[in-house]
Amino acid sequence: MSTLAERITTLFEQGSSAPREDARDAFLRLRDELSLGSVRSAEPDAASPTGWRVNVWVKQGILLGFRFGDVVDMGVAKGRWQFFDKDTFPPQRLTLEKNVRVVPGGTSIRSGAFVAPGVVLMPPAYINVGAYVDAATLVDSHALVGSCAQIGKRVHLSAAAQIGGVLEPVGALPVIIEDDVLVGGNCGVYEGTIVGSRAVLGAGVILTGSVTVYDVVKKTTYRRVGADPLRIPEGAVVVPGARRLLDSFAEKHGLSLYTPVIVKYRDDKTDAAAALEDALR
Repeated sequence: MSTLAERITTLFEQGSSAPREDARDAFLRLRDELSLGSVRSAEPDAASPTGWRVNVWVKQGILLGFRFGDVVDMGVAKGRWQFFDKDTFPPQRLTLEKNVRVVPGGTSIRSGAFVAPGVVLMPPAYINVGAYVDAATLVDSHALVGSCAQIGKRVHLSAAAQIGGVLEPVGALPVIIEDDVLVGGNCGVYEGTIVGSRAVLGAGVILTGSVTVYDVVKKTTYRRVGADPLRIPEGAVVVPGARRLLDSFAEKHGLSLYTPVIVKYRDDKTDAAAALEDALR
């Protein structure tokens, strides 16, 4: 794969002057590898402070696909459903042999995303290019897995959960949801946040690069610092909270700001509640 990586890096650095057919061919090779899960935009790396490593060349390759793709008619049903997109990013075609359960109702997986055997996709869900969704994960209705997001094994993305995409800058860590995480309904995880294994995000939790997470159990806080992403500790149970504003005007009017709060760490009772989803599979 190093040869493809070097080829993509060279073509990406040439910008719009790169040979068109060479760039398209390199991207199509990458797209196939991404769809098979043999290449990832980010992968576990014990030597990294975050536990993850970004594969910059993979993101560069995806951007080549956008740069040198042509907008074409992708409509279906003899034009009754009209879609227009880059010809380099058609919807992914699944087969029964892949053992991915896609419930009818408008779900779409873009080519260049990996969806492992045993994944369940409820309608409508969307999996974008470069994303990696590992085995036995449930992606519920109206949930988004953004470009290059990495979703672990046995994750539950509840209804309307939004896992943001991080395609640019190419060196930025994408959003990562590690194994056995429960993401509640209407949650949003963005800007390269890492959610540690077995964590629970209560309904409505929003995690971005600018929020501070207050841990009332360990009496500490977590936030993004420079290039180091926000990381939610393993097993943390996070709920929406509020932080009082100390400004005199704010105090006069009783104003406060939203902030995520870790209220406990996962225990047997929490595990039992999270396990209820198994009955749906």
